[in-house]
Amino acid sequence: MSKSDINLIVEANVPFVRGLLDSYASVRYLNPEEITPAEVRDCDGMIIRTRTRCDEGLLVRSKCKMVATATIGLDHINLDYCRRTGVTVVNAPGCNAAAVAQYVMASIMHVINRPLADYTIAVIGVGHVGSIVERWAKGFDMKVLRYDPPRQRAEGGEDWADLETIARQADIITFHTPLTREGEDKTYHMVDEAFLSRLRRAPIMINSARGEIFDTEAVVAAKDAGKVGPLIIDCWENEPRIDAALLERTAIATPHIAGYSREGKIRASQTVLDAITTFFMLPRVTIDAPLPPAPARTVSFGGLMNSFDPTPVSEALKASPETFEKQRNEYSYRSEAPEG
Repeated sequence: MSKSDINLIVEANVPFVRGLLDSYASVRYLNPEEITPAEVRDCDGMIIRTRTRCDEGLLVRSKCKMVATATIGLDHINLDYCRRTGVTVVNAPGCNAAAVAQYVMASIMHVINRPLADYTIAVIGVGHVGSIVERWAKGFDMKVLRYDPPRQRAEGGEDWADLETIARQADIITFHTPLTREGEDKTYHMVDEAFLSRLRRAPIMINSARGEIFDTEAVVAAKDAGKVGPLIIDCWENEPRIDAALLERTAIATPHIAGYSREGKIRASQTVLDAITTFFMLPRVTIDAPLPPAPARTVSFGGLMNSFDPTPVSEALKASPETFEKQRNEYSYRSEAPEG
């Protein structure tokens, strides 16, 4: 294929990629709201983020055969439709796991502001992010309750907690699951009235996974009833139009930036660039930045606290929630937590 034979769309907010493919393909850089069926009709491939919903409505009359999303999650892509129509989908699993773990642990520290050894933390979903949270929490001598039914079924063993145990024992509950709307492991509105009614220790609750894991009305009611403690929320139902009542009740509220580290963005963008160039048999292109090292194996209290302070970000969102998307897009990427 010549350059003129390959038409690509790149979401304008995907960092580090602008200009790198332009020598080998015709590239359009579009904002999410500009990625419409009309624009997609003659494109061969796309690089996107979560704000672009890839489904039949977008793709049905297009010749697109490749979608690369610079994200961990895939719930913005109709995978069944893509399989049926021969659209290859690639994501960037684990790219920002260390950044989300940093967000979780640093936010907990800013809320508690004392040693963590006396606390029990429940990690719901022990994948890329949850595994790092688990490792770092154990490094602070916290008791960790692990909940991940798919892994439990696959691996067996006894080092798993059920939701009843978590409800009784957890001082902190942090969620790191994908969003699934049906099936045995459905996570949509996992945190509902029934879940919240069982809580016994008014735990800190953290959502840095997907907003729809929380039933917003149920969480607000539980907060008002004293069933939950401080709320740390980065992912919201109906983003960017977030619920004012939930926002008002949060200890820390941020505009979906938990995974926004410079290192994570480099990993994600290089992953999707590699996917696109491999699929279309183009020369490999590399981001003009060193590939980051692996996430820290151990971290220190001071290192985490100094690496990320959620307070200014939270204050800005609470002051101007209507600019959620602007704040998200203009967030300055931070560095991940250092080894320590």
